[in-house]
Amino acid sequence: MGYPRKLQEPRGWAFGFCVAIAEPLLRLLTRQRWIDGEKIPAHGGCVVVGNHVSHIDPLTFAHFVYGHGRIIRFLAKAEVLDLPVLGKLIRATGQIPVYRLTADASQAFRAAVAAIGEGKCVVVYPEGTITRDPDLWPMVGKTGAARIALSTSAPVIPVAQWGPQDILAPYAPWPRLFPRKTMVVKAGDPVDLDDLRDREPTPEVLREATARIMAAITGLLEEIRGEQAPAERYDPRAHGVKQIGNPNRDTKPRRRRRRTTGGPR
Repeated sequence: MGYPRKLQEPRGWAFGFCVAIAEPLLRLLTRQRWIDGEKIPAHGGCVVVGNHVSHIDPLTFAHFVYGHGRIIRFLAKAEVLDLPVLGKLIRATGQIPVYRLTADASQAFRAAVAAIGEGKCVVVYPEGTITRDPDLWPMVGKTGAARIALSTSAPVIPVAQWGPQDILAPYAPWPRLFPRKTMVVKAGDPVDLDDLRDREPTPEVLREATARIMAAITGLLEEIRGEQAPAERYDPRAHGVKQIGNPNRDTKPRRRRRRTTGGPR
């Protein structure tokens, strides 16, 4: 398939290598229904924000953004970028590591701001992890995307995606590749943050900007799904759900198995 917009910046060897591997697989295993992708700026620094429904949706999300002429820089969890071989390759593509729930988390903010200042397209999942909402609606967002946007004056483009969860459900052990699934991805107009940009980035301002970002993503997802999202966004903390990792995994300590050799104890 031809892409809606041609790439206007050099890919580099690492990104080109990843495209050579991933692009044929995505074309083979998925169908694409891309909507309004031209709303992503063709050049210049920007923040693209989206919902997170599957471990594979960074690939389908990247396909959408790349198909509209941009190289993406994800804020990606450091655990992936620290892998021995794959991590080095991903780092070479310019992705930005996030050390979640640590004192080093601020490094990602500084790296993202610098990348946008260089005219890059930075992609942020404001939820910070795969949604815990039982019906996969966007959760309460974290303030990182808002902080980046307000620090750079960059446009914030909301994007909603639906379909990756049909290939790999959240935290499922195996994908379901067939029959071929359709990836529906829709971009929206820039989130209006103009009245907040000249204000001090207090917690209240950041929460308001984040609420607008999450509302924009949710509205796009409602259009894609043809359904209405819950009136109250899911908050993992209020439900006692851990913020990162598999929320379904049993966290209770395993009982020690009794020895079967060596006679009675």
